[in-house]
Amino acid sequence: MKAKETDILIVPGYTNSGPAHWQSRWQSKLSTARRVEQEQWSKPEREAWTGRVAEVANEADKPIVLVAHSLGIPTAIHALAAIERPIAGAFFVAPPDVANPAIRPKHLMTFGPYPRDPLPFPSVVVASRNDSFCEFPIAEDIAAAWGSLFVDAGNAGHINSESGYGPWPEGSLLFAKFLSRL
Repeated sequence: MKAKETDILIVPGYTNSGPAHWQSRWQSKLSTARRVEQEQWSKPEREAWTGRVAEVANEADKPIVLVAHSLGIPTAIHALAAIERPIAGAFFVAPPDVANPAIRPKHLMTFGPYPRDPLPFPSVVVASRNDSFCEFPIAEDIAAAWGSLFVDAGNAGHINSESGYGPWPEGSLLFAKFLSRL
């Protein structure tokens, strides 16, 4: 599948993805990519956020590819029940451990726990060994439950611009390979 044959939905996490973030860069380069905008980026509410993802997804004309980062992942996962359009695949980067009572800010826990059922479409989970929002074995376990291809990003922090992943060429290559196999 080619990018132009899909509706690529960029699903950022808590506080959105700034202009230097790889999600923003991909959005500007992929003609069919659009960001799911949330009303309150700094005060995520599970029902509002998941409802917005479902709303945008249900407006899609082509098969959907979800590209979610951090809190965007549980947002997208919980929105699946309300998405009526076909989902071709999902590319998940840096899943947070939303079942961890030590997560900050605390209201992020309202997005947990993750459903453990296998996803009905191909997916990739990319995780870092030193992500302060999720221990590596937890991310690996989530990916296994979903039947996702698990990619070890090494010591990459939270795989965001603050961790040095603005352009993230390795991610672009991985995403292109993923798309080509859909």
